[in-house]
Amino acid sequence: MERVDPSKVGMNAKQLSRIGEHLRKRYVDVNKIPGSLALVARQGKVCYFDAAGMRDVERGTPMTEDTICRIYSMTKPITSIAIMTLFERGLFALDDPVHRFIPQWRDLRVRTAGSYPLFETRPCERPMTIRDLLMHTSGLTYDFLRATNIDYAYRKLQVGNPLPGNTLGGMIDTLAQLPLEFSPGERWNYSVATDVLAYLVEVISGMSFPDYLSEVIFKPLGMVDTAFNIEEGKVERFASCYERNLKKEMQLNDDGQNSHYRNRTLFSGGGGLVSTASDYLRFCLMLQNGGTLDGHRIIGSRTLKLMTANHLPGGVDLTEYATGSFSETSYQGVGFGLGFAQAVNPIANGSPASRGSFYWGGLASTLFWVDPAEELSVIFMTQLIPSSTFNFRGQLEAMVYAALE
Repeated sequence: MERVDPSKVGMNAKQLSRIGEHLRKRYVDVNKIPGSLALVARQGKVCYFDAAGMRDVERGTPMTEDTICRIYSMTKPITSIAIMTLFERGLFALDDPVHRFIPQWRDLRVRTAGSYPLFETRPCERPMTIRDLLMHTSGLTYDFLRATNIDYAYRKLQVGNPLPGNTLGGMIDTLAQLPLEFSPGERWNYSVATDVLAYLVEVISGMSFPDYLSEVIFKPLGMVDTAFNIEEGKVERFASCYERNLKKEMQLNDDGQNSHYRNRTLFSGGGGLVSTASDYLRFCLMLQNGGTLDGHRIIGSRTLKLMTANHLPGGVDLTEYATGSFSETSYQGVGFGLGFAQAVNPIANGSPASRGSFYWGGLASTLFWVDPAEELSVIFMTQLIPSSTFNFRGQLEAMVYAALE
């Protein structure tokens, strides 16, 4: 991407330089994170790109701008765009029942009592829709939430686990045997719903999910390092992933040079991609531009506006509709649309971002946001699990918006 002096796009260079200084002093140099990448683009041009620390602590390999990282749930916006390109072809409606495409889900039920495998259940108040999957109002859940008997069943049955031989189809069949947390539409709960969307892409398009993403999104945008498996020739650029243990120490989670991100067969639409900051920036700039980048139209501008609007009933924020908490951001003033969170009331959230900014993040503390009003796209990458360990989003928002002239 084209790089410019920050002043050329209305940004203050001295203020932007504080981002790297802050990350090194507070996190990298004191071994709280292995390394970091911070990228700021305005008006379609990169005005700040800082690489700090290590991508592999054990081998002493420095973080570089082309380092490949696990983006986990930053896969979700990509999957959401993919399914909505099929919506634009008239192949489904948002309120179509999911069982139209997954017949074995026709008789899903809701848990009322009991634990796996002896659940007591009742019928759903209404069928699950594709809109529910995009909004996380489906009644599905995640195994790592560790809040209910159903997410225990997910762990027991390895739902969504990218073990060798697991597939999206197998996951769908397993979920058909389990009850929902609640009737679709009743609440917001983070879940494997976006993995189900990936399966629907395959069913509706007739293509494998990786092939569809490559054909419709990655190749047109030039996202050359974004994939579900790390290629042999790119292993050297693949970062190791770390986690914070109970002693608040950083320890190895997945060795980048001997990673399990090879020969995967479960193509998780909710969290399976690896990418680079530069690749993900191209995705963000497409979003910022209303669905088009460098002459390649990925999705229509009106469809994108629909996706990035708040779909929560009555226009409420997540504090009034969500079950539990999981993410690196608070729920005050945050809405949710079709695959993206929105800043519906930045003041309530304590954020200087513009109303209408949209974003998401990933388990290993990666994050992005797009602010159309300021023509601003920001990406941050490190590899530390969990994402709730440090408030990188809030700190970066404070520093980036302070740089606007």
